[in-house]
Amino acid sequence: MSDALHIVCPHCEAVNRVAAERVGASPNCGRCHRPLFDGKPVEVNEAAFRKHLTRNGIPVLVDFWAPWCGPCKMMAPHYAQAAAQLEPHARLLKVDTEAEQNLGAGYDIRSIPTLALFRGGREVARQAGAMNASGIVQWVRARGG
Repeated sequence: MSDALHIVCPHCEAVNRVAAERVGASPNCGRCHRPLFDGKPVEVNEAAFRKHLTRNGIPVLVDFWAPWCGPCKMMAPHYAQAAAQLEPHARLLKVDTEAEQNLGAGYDIRSIPTLALFRGGREVARQAGAMNASGIVQWVRARGG
């Protein structure tokens, strides 16, 4: 049997153990029975952000954005398209820096949008500025996500 990965449910935040070879087979959450991957970014508050960061066994890509930011709004559909391409090998989160100011300050987000890639709870790469879907996907894959 191969290694198991921990995957945080985007719906109920339960931590699921999934065999590595089954991650791509559309697994469902053991608690809420909804799909663990639905090809969409997950909007999170600080508590959910911390859980996804520390408990997911796959890389986590975070879009730090704000509702008043024009480039953020332009990038949003591209980020959603990237989620459909990168899942189940990465989890894509969205953090509204207006609503979650502690996260923006804690991660020293100075411009938005900013993408940050995390592995094992630690930031491994960061990119400021809007990108299109293919640019996001290439950027993440080039960094092992």
